[in-house]
Amino acid sequence: MKTILITGASTGIGRATADYFAQKDWRVAATMRHPENTDFKEQDNLKKFQLDVQDKSSIAKTVNDVLEEFHKIDVVLNNAGYGTCGPLEAATDQQLRRQFDVNVFGLIDVTKAVLPHFRKMKKGMFINVSSIGGLVTFPTFSAYHATKWAVEGLTESLQYELNPLGITMKLIEPGGVKTDFATRSLDLFDYKHLEEYDQTMERISKLFTDSTERSQNYSTAEQMAEVIYEAATDGKSQLRYVAGKDANQIWTARQNMPYEDFREMIRDQFLGD
Repeated sequence: MKTILITGASTGIGRATADYFAQKDWRVAATMRHPENTDFKEQDNLKKFQLDVQDKSSIAKTVNDVLEEFHKIDVVLNNAGYGTCGPLEAATDQQLRRQFDVNVFGLIDVTKAVLPHFRKMKKGMFINVSSIGGLVTFPTFSAYHATKWAVEGLTESLQYELNPLGITMKLIEPGGVKTDFATRSLDLFDYKHLEEYDQTMERISKLFTDSTERSQNYSTAEQMAEVIYEAATDGKSQLRYVAGKDANQIWTARQNMPYEDFREMIRDQFLGD
């Protein structure tokens, strides 16, 4: 029986993935910042652990606890993350640093904590949850995009140094997902004193809260869990898994259109009248 460690498993994609892998008879270490505040139901092969990706001591303790409980880790799903939104000049230093601390440096610290175990086993897999926003960009998400593009470069580079050690790297590129990403998990910059951005932010807000768009093109967290399971088990050397109807549509357009045309399409869609 294989073991997966999942960060950010209290809700959304992480929660759905924990349940899905447990149903597939994997041992699951579901980690989260506040396990005491969740209704997460443990099973013999599904245990929750406290882990804050911004706290290195928390990461080290949890990795040790998981190894004591399950004796090994085969796959790490670096899923913990959140988004910021708004004009860049409205962002505080604290907001920008936290965005990178969670989405980039937290992922790096978890990876480094598990690497000695993988090197000892001479095998293992890191699956990093990026975003279609790690391949293309949208207005007012510049800080979030910067972190996801960092994850893309980090993962793509790491495959060269870790593959010879038997360690696999994979990226999941979700599009819109019917989770609380755009509500509880989204940190909106305070742009009230920058009225020049009002029209842009109104347009963006409507697009990302449009119920028709969410129902027709967004995926469920459970569908993302299926893609993650595929990545973990298909035995392929494939690096990227673009996941979701909307993500595949926009990635296909980006690959097949001259950049200037693609840029105009994004402008029209997000900023047009």
